[in-house]
Amino acid sequence: MTFSLRSRQVYLPDGPRAATVTVRDGRIAAVGDFQSTVDGPVTDLGPLALLPGLVDTHVHVNEPGRTEWEGFATATRAAAAGGVTTILDMPLNSLPPTTTVAALREKQAAARDKCFVDVGFWGGAIPGNVDDLRPLHEAGVFGFKSFLVDSGVPEFPPLDRAGLHEAFGAVDALFIVHAEDPARLHDARASRAYADFLASRPAAAEVSAVQTALEVARATARRVHILHLSAADALPLLREAQAGGVRATAETCPHYLILDGQAVPDGATEYKCCPPIRDPANQDRLWGGLADGTISLIVSDHSPSTPQLKRRDTGDFAAAWGGIASLQLGLPAVWTAARERGFTLADVVRWMALGPADLAGLHHKGRIAPGADADLVAFDPSATFVVDPAALHHRHPVTPYATRELTGTVRTTWLRGEPIGDTPKGRFLQREDAR
Repeated sequence: MTFSLRSRQVYLPDGPRAATVTVRDGRIAAVGDFQSTVDGPVTDLGPLALLPGLVDTHVHVNEPGRTEWEGFATATRAAAAGGVTTILDMPLNSLPPTTTVAALREKQAAARDKCFVDVGFWGGAIPGNVDDLRPLHEAGVFGFKSFLVDSGVPEFPPLDRAGLHEAFGAVDALFIVHAEDPARLHDARASRAYADFLASRPAAAEVSAVQTALEVARATARRVHILHLSAADALPLLREAQAGGVRATAETCPHYLILDGQAVPDGATEYKCCPPIRDPANQDRLWGGLADGTISLIVSDHSPSTPQLKRRDTGDFAAAWGGIASLQLGLPAVWTAARERGFTLADVVRWMALGPADLAGLHHKGRIAPGADADLVAFDPSATFVVDPAALHHRHPVTPYATRELTGTVRTTWLRGEPIGDTPKGRFLQREDAR
């Protein structure tokens, strides 16, 4: 099947311009001028922008084992509604975690025929599974996640510095690290006050753990990616490492860029995540890290749970599950904040589509270019809406964005040239060099 989409705002890798994008058999066949003569039907998108499908490399789907928290059908439907056409699933909080090839196959079996977008998988590096890393890598996982602090689930324990060094040395892979130093954390007391929880996870804990991860990467000459950076105090360490030749990258998340840790209401545990949302001055510096390229991507860290585990009944931040559900809202949330700070939609596309795709080596995703998958999004950058939790597709309607007005609406999402509808047509992805 061949068809074309025409827009005055097509977001290409080198920036936006008026163009006609021709799709043939699920791939982008050509990008021509706006008035190009093409074969097949042509749809003029009018005032809508045409974006590449977003790539979210940090999603906790939780199936199998904790499907009551989230599942592949609900998570990927939410992704599609938010303009996300590719997700990479984290190795926890599913049961079993993705720390062996057998567990990977079990997760893929659970996901089969349920995915509305394309799905890839991370492996996990935990104490005792170093011999499983190479087989997992050969099976096509995109790299290995490890924690330097308690993960929150007993089946995915953290690595210490020596364990991280051993894992990095076992296989030439991308290692992604939850960087908080347990020695710098404080016991969180039962409290409805967000400030008490925030004080238990200071910026110093992130800075210390980021330094550890960078030092291990330097010693082993491995790629390291710092997950969900919330503490801007770590940015100088990252800049120094990157300038010194360490293959280090970092991401941050919409909630760190948009939500104000000083304004969290008492008992509003939907705001709890680890590491935590910090103050506006810290937030300003994170935007600066994006502007200068120290931070190269924005991903959701979609980590939902049941409302009961969020302890919405008591509002106790110490006892509540730490994770924010935002997969469907990431694009409008980031665009709302970015435009207010003078950034462009091209910046948002780079941070949320091209950057994550390049991190994972998915060079046929996250871009509108000949040969790439025709994963596309018709986006109205000026339409506003108020977040209604009941309209979200993820399993539980719990979100800190409830009642917030956001700018930017996804009108249509295409996966390999087909509008995403009610039938799951997502595929499993492997690292391109493992195919």
